[in-house]
Amino acid sequence: MTFPSILYGSGIKLRNALYDGRILSAHRLRGAVVSVGNLSVGGAGKTPFVILLGELLKQRNIPFDILSRGYGRSSRGVALVDPAGTPQQFGDEPLLLSQRLRVPVIVGENRYEAGVFAEKKFGSQLHILDDGFQHRSLARDFDIVLLSAEDTAGDLLPNGRLREPLTALSRADAVVASDDVPLDLIARPGLSIWSMGRGIAPLSAPKRPLAFCGIARPQNFFDQLRRTGVDPVGEKSYRDHHAYSLADAEHLIALARQVNADGFVTTEKDRINLGTLASLLNPLAIAVVRMDLAEPNQVVDALLRTVRERKRVA
Repeated sequence: MTFPSILYGSGIKLRNALYDGRILSAHRLRGAVVSVGNLSVGGAGKTPFVILLGELLKQRNIPFDILSRGYGRSSRGVALVDPAGTPQQFGDEPLLLSQRLRVPVIVGENRYEAGVFAEKKFGSQLHILDDGFQHRSLARDFDIVLLSAEDTAGDLLPNGRLREPLTALSRADAVVASDDVPLDLIARPGLSIWSMGRGIAPLSAPKRPLAFCGIARPQNFFDQLRRTGVDPVGEKSYRDHHAYSLADAEHLIALARQVNADGFVTTEKDRINLGTLASLLNPLAIAVVRMDLAEPNQVVDALLRTVRERKRVA
């Protein structure tokens, strides 16, 4: 581990100790809070998992809202996401959540203030805290952490991608782990481990597409496409949350000509970030990431039971 990573880890350890010792306090909302987060910087699948969890809650007619930072937006303060809005207004992932789930999504740098806004407008319903594991200033009633095999062998920032070491899982209630995660490295007393499958839903894509994306782990997307039976003739990646310009669209069209592609394929998040430029990339197939939980009904039962028990004594 490099000195910058050691220094970063020391700062994280001190901050967590201040919260654990209640020297720093967490603000509590009236409604229950379920946090969905991870240990690394991007690419763990938080947004697809929030969509899956939201769909499971909607099947049970459980009202909920989503609290998000709104990463990448140009606005500030607390705002209710308009599904017809732009990523510049609300951030690409909150906008995607709003469009897919059709539930209130509230963005705000201060997630407690976002929660207070939500409760004033929609009542004390269940809150899903998006990307909330490190946001300890908001008290939560259940902590879910998504984990990949890369996270179990990674290094702390800034040398690696980890925001926190594996020992931070002692704060979690459940880990959503992909099949390749070595379970012996993450087992903790009282920690539930939920098995997760992740892939791309069947899609109608061009026969010779140019694949492109601006996500945290682009190679994972390209590999998933091939496992689905889509074989790109070219690949182009951008930084996570990339805001596409006309020059980007023109460059993609030129690349497609170079490799004799007959169309394009990208992610849902990139479709959000393309905005009206998507009409220039024709035909354009949108790959939808699909997550599956083993025994989803039992998972939701356990989550809701724990939340009810903790809310009674909070």
